[in-house]
Amino acid sequence: MNASQEPSVPPSVFSTLTHYGAVDWARGHHDLCVVDRAGGIVFELSIDDTPQEWAKVRDKLAEMTGPDGSPAIVGFAIETSSGPAVERLLEAGQPVFPLNPKAAERYRDRNAPAGAKSDRLDAFSFADALRTDGHKWRPLRPQDPLTCELRLLCRDEITLIAQRTALVNQLQATLNEYYPTALAAFDDWAAGGAWEFIIAFPTPHQLASAGKRKWEKFLHAHKLYRPQTSQRRMELFAAAVAWASPNPAVTAAKSFLAVRLARQLRMLQTQLDEYRARINELFAQHPDRDLFGSLPGAGEKIAPRLLAELGADRQVFDDAEAMQCYGGAAPVTQKSGKTCRVFFRRACNTGLRTTLHLWADCSRAKAPWADAYYRRKREQGMGHAAALRCLAMRWLKILHKMWIDRTPYDADRHLRDQLKHGSWVISLLPQPAMQSN
Repeated sequence: MNASQEPSVPPSVFSTLTHYGAVDWARGHHDLCVVDRAGGIVFELSIDDTPQEWAKVRDKLAEMTGPDGSPAIVGFAIETSSGPAVERLLEAGQPVFPLNPKAAERYRDRNAPAGAKSDRLDAFSFADALRTDGHKWRPLRPQDPLTCELRLLCRDEITLIAQRTALVNQLQATLNEYYPTALAAFDDWAAGGAWEFIIAFPTPHQLASAGKRKWEKFLHAHKLYRPQTSQRRMELFAAAVAWASPNPAVTAAKSFLAVRLARQLRMLQTQLDEYRARINELFAQHPDRDLFGSLPGAGEKIAPRLLAELGADRQVFDDAEAMQCYGGAAPVTQKSGKTCRVFFRRACNTGLRTTLHLWADCSRAKAPWADAYYRRKREQGMGHAAALRCLAMRWLKILHKMWIDRTPYDADRHLRDQLKHGSWVISLLPQPAMQSN
């Protein structure tokens, strides 16, 4: 997590530090700086990201002593919360304090108001900031191996899904140039059946020459045959040549590309299926699986992502508001005199924010109160996304309590709590919906 603006770090963490360090990291090169309690530079190093160079850092730290002659305890500020540099520091047993990039820029400006910048200056600025302001920061708390692997797999899966979306968009753009019939025949281009169609019938002329019997056989073989759409598809296939590009060179070049894109999508989908199987396997082993699995609308995809991003360490979030801010559901408020402005929160875990958005939307079909809450926000003039963020804030307040108590979601208990506290959402629910809860 990023550095907090409120003093939430237990005194036993920060007060034990005898020195304050920082790492200005890069892909293969890092600058380190360590200062004492008075702000004097103890040492500065520029190292390559190799085991040998990190061994020098460990040796240097081992030689240091505190004011009383005991071994020094050095905390390190760094402008990230993950990566090889963070892993090296944790491996060496050093407390790590992730630094928000925007805050890092302000600390740099404090030492160089003229705008000067260098890796060495950044390392000193961050180390000195840890010395002066570190008592308000939250040290990094590594997740357990199971949660860590689940988090990385879920994030990588999302990256692969983004790659699939990019390939689908490229394939659709390609087909639009020479094969509009294929685009009109299939609605879901994220499904394998549409890709197989391009591989089986790469050009309009090959589709036309195949004939109706092969068309129907293909649709049945790939479970794409639907009585309500079959007649329309047959008509589109029969007129494919008429809608084709009149330039044979365009058809030849673009069909060659389309088949390669379809094959890439086929391979990528196989890899995504493997990711999904591994994620489900790890999620089933996690102690919090029943808790997150009970969330209405989360399902087998969203529940593991929520667990992975929120983690299993109950000391990370002090309250529901901290969880709401971390997930980007809570807005940012600026007040000055009579002026009060509310902004969309950008400094947050953007992956978690996207997952919360999806979960809030899906929960509307499973929890009547959630849909009623969403509709009221829309009636008040909010857009779709803003209403979902408000609903996500409501859900996170519930989830935080579940998470702390380690108890699954209970719809009946939630209804009783709403009735007990006189929630305005209850008045929006029809009587049958209240009884179904």
